[in-house]
Amino acid sequence: MHLHVSTAGAGARTALLVHGLFSDSTCWHRLVPALVERGYRVLTPDLRGHGASPRGRYSPTDWALDLIDTFAGERIDLAIGHSLGGLSLAIAEHGLDIGRVVHLDPAWRMTAEQAAAFRAEWTSWLSWTDPGQLRATLAARWPDDDVQLRWASMWRTDPAVVAGLTDGGAYDHSPEAALRPSLVLAADPSEYITPEHTEELRRRGLVVEVVAGSGHSWFREDFPAFLRRVESWAEEPVAAQG
Repeated sequence: MHLHVSTAGAGARTALLVHGLFSDSTCWHRLVPALVERGYRVLTPDLRGHGASPRGRYSPTDWALDLIDTFAGERIDLAIGHSLGGLSLAIAEHGLDIGRVVHLDPAWRMTAEQAAAFRAEWTSWLSWTDPGQLRATLAARWPDDDVQLRWASMWRTDPAVVAGLTDGGAYDHSPEAALRPSLVLAADPSEYITPEHTEELRRRGLVVEVVAGSGHSWFREDFPAFLRRVESWAEEPVAAQG
């Protein structure tokens, strides 16, 4: 499936930003202009079932194959994926020409118990009628404009995406190895990247950093700090990236 993609900038380098569940390309409203200012052409797709992209069958593999269908042949200097976006990127990496990647608290694996709990939680969100519920339940540390954008994007999302991610129960799509310089920025604590998982990923060659005090959406909670880390990672010599 070819995804709806927004493009900004005309720099010599290309960045690909992939959003998480119930979001869409609008979640990158701070990062896009910052990267354009730093000389990037920035590509921000809406994943299948989100935003302006088509609806269809949903699974981690489907979301990943859509990225390959849409961006095969593109040289992507920097890819960033949040949550479901990090999961989709990890599965798609073998089919994409990526220089280096940042995975922000990626949903790479889930236990059967987590799948059941998340399915109930996420389904309940779809009954909300007031963005204040989102602010109180999920986004106490988010700026108000991010709360409003997330609220709007929830209603541009096909509710069936929840089943697509959770109905299979437990899964593990963690990278077997770092195919390119790979930075994982994990929440503190993370529901997806446990301490044991952190050590396992480091043994596989990924750089894993637990961002002290951060939640699942660090790029919303403390954008200046997030941008500084992304910028430093993008400019680090490859040898310094593990």
